[in-house]
Amino acid sequence: MRHIARLFALVAIPLLSLVAAPPASAQSGLPAQSWLFGAWVGGLFPPPSTIGAQQCLAQPVVIFTRDIVMRATIVDQLYTQRLVETARTTGNGVEFRFVPSVQQSGPFGLAQSGGGEVGFGCEDADSLHVQRRGENEISFPNCPEFPYPLVRCPAR
Repeated sequence: MRHIARLFALVAIPLLSLVAAPPASAQSGLPAQSWLFGAWVGGLFPPPSTIGAQQCLAQPVVIFTRDIVMRATIVDQLYTQRLVETARTTGNGVEFRFVPSVQQSGPFGLAQSGGGEVGFGCEDADSLHVQRRGENEISFPNCPEFPYPLVRCPAR
């Protein structure tokens, strides 16, 4: 009987540590979205098949950092910034929850130009689901403003 218990302990303990182990990003102290950090192009238009680092970094469409996600829009020269409230790993990507956006009002309480919710054109302006499609390719499912996949800008 003791031999069976030892055998069970030798097999079960390593298996339990594998099942209970946190994701690799949590083990290394990096946030769930760390694999996204950097600049991405595409999304609004089909991504280019080949693009140099300098050209790509000159006008990225989306930029992911630890605390902020920035996006370009067709009608504005400045990047729209969203503060990350939480980011959690999903089966095939990351789900972001942003700090709720506050619509700025102008004179007489009227919304300033470009008013409306600031988001990614998804079902909820304060959330974003990022789907990993490959090592350097992502998409934003159910976000009509980003009908095409995005590709990571190459390193310099």
